[in-house]
Amino acid sequence: MVEDGRRILSNVVSTQAALHALYGGVVPEVAARHHLENICPVIEKAMADAQMTFPELDAVAVTQGPGLVGALLVGVQVAKGIAFVHGKPLVPVHHIAGHLEAPALALGADVPVPALALVVSGGHTSLFEMAARGEYRLLGRTRDDAAGEAFDKVAKLLGLGYPGGPVIDRLSEGADDHAHEFTIARIKDGRPDFSFSGVKTAVLYHVRREGIVPVAGPAAATDEVRDLVASFQRAVVTALLRKLKEAAQARRPRSLILTGGVAANRQLRRDAARLAEELGLPLFVPPIALSTDNAAMIGAAGQVAFDQGRRAGWDLDADPHLPLG
Repeated sequence: MVEDGRRILSNVVSTQAALHALYGGVVPEVAARHHLENICPVIEKAMADAQMTFPELDAVAVTQGPGLVGALLVGVQVAKGIAFVHGKPLVPVHHIAGHLEAPALALGADVPVPALALVVSGGHTSLFEMAARGEYRLLGRTRDDAAGEAFDKVAKLLGLGYPGGPVIDRLSEGADDHAHEFTIARIKDGRPDFSFSGVKTAVLYHVRREGIVPVAGPAAATDEVRDLVASFQRAVVTALLRKLKEAAQARRPRSLILTGGVAANRQLRRDAARLAEELGLPLFVPPIALSTDNAAMIGAAGQVAFDQGRRAGWDLDADPHLPLG
């Protein structure tokens, strides 16, 4: 629940990490069922925490896409039901728009624009130019694996569990991140796109070549494994920030944004702060609670869309491949 797109009244999160950890990754059917089972209790708690009733709402915002279609459908249908019963406007929101508005929500004020935004998560790795609130232009995106997806796959390969990002982040602290040199693919056509399938495969070949046996969870990680994941993490972070730096030098924004679930990574945050200082630009990174997927950021983006007059009809449907910019 968000007021004026800047003040969080409530923000309830129901995590599925433990469920998907059993399978080593997200299972779409499990995700949809978990959404169906938990969405009403989550909404009830959010309303109670905010001390609000449905008639007091100005509008109902909902993520239309992109994402897993089953989970999206649950949210869209419930939002349509609430809006219809209580006679409220229904506002469709792009998932990435939520991440892009999260820094301003955390700040409680607008971010200086134009801004360059690096959005890094398990499903998305994109570079956007934000000319104004609600005006986003896609500059570059991953051509294969998202950075978070690569973290998950490397962690699974080494027996470190799911989700892989937080585990690799913890194991990398204090390890030798120059123990191995992994090359990140360069995009030949000059677009500020990303590619992480190559570095993921390089780790796989290294594991096979050296005969590294998967461990039984992060607690059993050897120094060899810690150095390996630290080197992998350094390669990914370097690739992400290289593209951000090149775009900043070319476009000369007034600020930088780092957001998305992978923005919780400590090395990425530290190195992004150093880059921003080098470029002489302010860097806006939402706190971890607003970096990972959450309802408040969708409310903030919903306020922007609402103010711009965007409304959806009762035929609104989920779009797992919804574009932005």
